[in-house]
Amino acid sequence: MAAPARTLPSPNFGDPIQAVRRFNRFYTRQIGVLQEHLLHSEFSLTEVRVLYELAHRPNITAAELCQELGLDRGYLSRMLRSFEKQKWIKTTPSRVDRRRSFLSLTRKGKKVFAPLDRRSSEEVAAMLDRLSSTQRERLLAALGEIEGLLSGGAQTDETFVPPHRYEQLRPRGADENSPAIPRWQQSPQREQSPEGRPRSQQLQGEAPASYTLRPHRPGDMGWVVQRHGELYWQEYKYDERFEALVAEIVAEFIQTFDPKRERCWIAEKDGERVGTIFLVRKSNAVAKLRLLLIEPSARGFGIGKRLVSQCVTFAREAGYKRVLLWTQSELNAACHLYEQAGFKQIGQKLHQSWGRKDLIAETWELKL
Repeated sequence: MAAPARTLPSPNFGDPIQAVRRFNRFYTRQIGVLQEHLLHSEFSLTEVRVLYELAHRPNITAAELCQELGLDRGYLSRMLRSFEKQKWIKTTPSRVDRRRSFLSLTRKGKKVFAPLDRRSSEEVAAMLDRLSSTQRERLLAALGEIEGLLSGGAQTDETFVPPHRYEQLRPRGADENSPAIPRWQQSPQREQSPEGRPRSQQLQGEAPASYTLRPHRPGDMGWVVQRHGELYWQEYKYDERFEALVAEIVAEFIQTFDPKRERCWIAEKDGERVGTIFLVRKSNAVAKLRLLLIEPSARGFGIGKRLVSQCVTFAREAGYKRVLLWTQSELNAACHLYEQAGFKQIGQKLHQSWGRKDLIAETWELKL
């Protein structure tokens, strides 16, 4: 990307197929993917993309890499074996399901990927530096428009919306210097159906599952307490003392709320509350993830995964070094979400609480 791509011959704008193909030829030349080695390295475009996913997606499986990158299973398998031979990646069996193994970069792998990531950012920065501020804004707006159109309106965790399109939202009581939550983090998400089929493979007539995430507002805390009390009694026979514990947690959150370093997210689907999660301050360096809950009717849509992701992202931005959480071993679905997000179990303890005598408490930790 050292030199601007030359302008290609003018297309026939009456032929949309040729216009798109022309743009593809122009942009692949612009970003340098036609070079034998990408970013002046020994790696191909596909290899760099796989390394990128492994660096930024803790606890991803080979099957998920195949699906998300659209790669041939055999091709990816050969690539991963090569990476493993170089000691760039490692596999870790899932604690929840031993049939699954998660992939991640080793310390050596992170050292290999770091200069590639830096060079990519530097080359994009150099490309943007050639533009005026107005031109940059037009470019970023166009990129967001293209991605939105070609993804069918669905937005992923990486979907970019230009700054001038952000609708900044702050929790009630936050001051003007507190971190805002951009609208793209609250916009409708389309992930998986309850049966686990990607939305692109839905049966005819099925409606896409959409939800929004927003900050807390008056009335939400009462709902959080009530639904924790009801659902945990119905599903795990935790008595009213568990509901009292939840009430203490939310009361402390409201009374000592620090909008710069704490958050509550409420998930809504079809105008109804269907989920929640809290991130609270334990110390200057440590945050606690608390009170993850998804309504039974909303499970399977990726809401829990998104809520945990929001917590981790905010914790990094707020400057925490670690995130801790306390849960119960029988909450398998929640433990699976924590494991996917990169949390590690660091402790277990038998206890008798909330009318149950057979509980095993677990402490999990994520180092940021």
